[in-house]
Amino acid sequence: MVGSIQLIGERSIETSTHLTGDEYFLAGHFPGPPIVPGAMLEEMTTQSAGILLAARFNPMEEFNTHDPFFNKYARGVLVKLKGARFRGCARPGDNVHTHVEVTDQVGEIFEFKGRSLLKSKSIMTNSFQLANILSTTLQGDQQSIRKREKC
Repeated sequence: MVGSIQLIGERSIETSTHLTGDEYFLAGHFPGPPIVPGAMLEEMTTQSAGILLAARFNPMEEFNTHDPFFNKYARGVLVKLKGARFRGCARPGDNVHTHVEVTDQVGEIFEFKGRSLLKSKSIMTNSFQLANILSTTLQGDQQSIRKREKC
């Protein structure tokens, strides 16, 4: 969902996404002029935060995206959404700029504030938490997964 990274700081990231109008989530989201669903604006902030975690707060020296059992941690798992305020809409043709910053960290849980901007005007603000959690918490053990795959 994030189009491009504009800037990665020590505790913040700025990204941008150009909306072409071909995005799957626009289909049927209001008859007539389509708008980006609020959940997708929030997703832009959480994905940007995940990129920041991978770049600046990665607890692993190596990460393999093809083998979930290779990685000790699943990075950037959304564990809490504390709130969002919507003050505008994004539409096809718009460039949405996203700014996210780490406001607190306790162990592997990270608190963020995010905002989506359209032409320097804030259209959404939110706060949320992402965590680096043990991969086995999400995946289960290898034996259980193999049993599920056989079904």
